[in-house]
Amino acid sequence: MARHVRKGDVVRVIAGDDKGKTGEVLRVDARAGKVLVQGVNRVYRHLRPSRRHPQGGRIQKEMPIDISNVLPMDPKTERPTRVGFRVNADGSRERIAKKSGQSLGVVKKAPE
Repeated sequence: MARHVRKGDVVRVIAGDDKGKTGEVLRVDARAGKVLVQGVNRVYRHLRPSRRHPQGGRIQKEMPIDISNVLPMDPKTERPTRVGFRVNADGSRERIAKKSGQSLGVVKKAPE
């Protein structure tokens, strides 16, 4: 299933507490409709001392946010944009930025 956001994309948060923040997508969970964005939706995790964390204490980590709350950044204008899909002459599919028409990467390779 083709989604408008993929791992490695630079996205801007358009809703929620972190609205306006920009970060790279670390993981996409298409089934749950969530994305993990670097530096966005950070929470504290309280840990008791263990072998892995002998000090214990609080660690900060990112939590997933809904995929509908992020938009990919347009490579040409450096602003958030909606995403469209285009089928090329060779049969490959690519994502395109709606505002500028720039390619955001190939989704499906051309059939052999």
